[in-house]
Amino acid sequence: MKKIIVTLLALALVLSLAACGSSNNAGTDAQTPAADTTITVGASSTPHAEILEQVTEALAAEGYTLKVVIYDDYVLPNQALSDGSLDANYFQHTPYLNSYNAANGTDLVSAALIHYEPFGLYGNGVAAVADIADGATILIPADDSNETRALLLLQQEGLITLPEGANATDGVTTLDIVDNHGYDIQAIQADTVPVQLANSAEGTVAVINGNYAIQAGLKVADALAVEDASGNAAQTYANIIAVRAGEENSAKIQALVKALQTDAVKQYIAESYNGAVVAIF
Repeated sequence: MKKIIVTLLALALVLSLAACGSSNNAGTDAQTPAADTTITVGASSTPHAEILEQVTEALAAEGYTLKVVIYDDYVLPNQALSDGSLDANYFQHTPYLNSYNAANGTDLVSAALIHYEPFGLYGNGVAAVADIADGATILIPADDSNETRALLLLQQEGLITLPEGANATDGVTTLDIVDNHGYDIQAIQADTVPVQLANSAEGTVAVINGNYAIQAGLKVADALAVEDASGNAAQTYANIIAVRAGEENSAKIQALVKALQTDAVKQYIAESYNGAVVAIF
């Protein structure tokens, strides 16, 4: 009888220890996983990635690791943001983002305005707008909002006539040109405009996105004309931090925006780009 009692007590002790061990393991498994502290941002190499590099240390001080993924086109970074590969991207303005959402059924939004890149009209062997010859070729970027922006600049300089009321919100294309004043307007892929201008016949001119102008070594001071920013152009075409809708106020995105919108970043932009990039915060 004593043997039976001792055996039962031993069995109870083993079961008790096993239960405690099971409880401890369960507690370990149920612990909240460590927060994701990596902020992955897609960006054009210039100036966006360069600007992001300036906030690496500030974010590290807040406990975040910044990972920048470089893209050389205007489609993939939005695809990657939509599918969750990126936390944010930094390469575009709101009209382009709205156009992308409409065409792709996505729901990406702006979390903050960071900078403005004035569009410029540059010439191959042309010193002034007045020197553009009759019948000259004018190259412009072909993608949606940037095509609109280029055409509005050409109209600003009296080189073409657009429909009354043409504006950035509604958009225009080369098909909407009322009078091309005899010029050959060619819409081509945005990132190829500087190269095609450089390899073009003398007398050709081109409207070039600010970041591609920088990459090509072109200076705003050398442009035949730039956008008139006296109206709302700067706000309309400000480059933004884009995120998935609903994540604008997440801790990661707010930390990124806070790090970017500082006097130090504003000073870096002013000193580095000589007017080709202008802080807008």
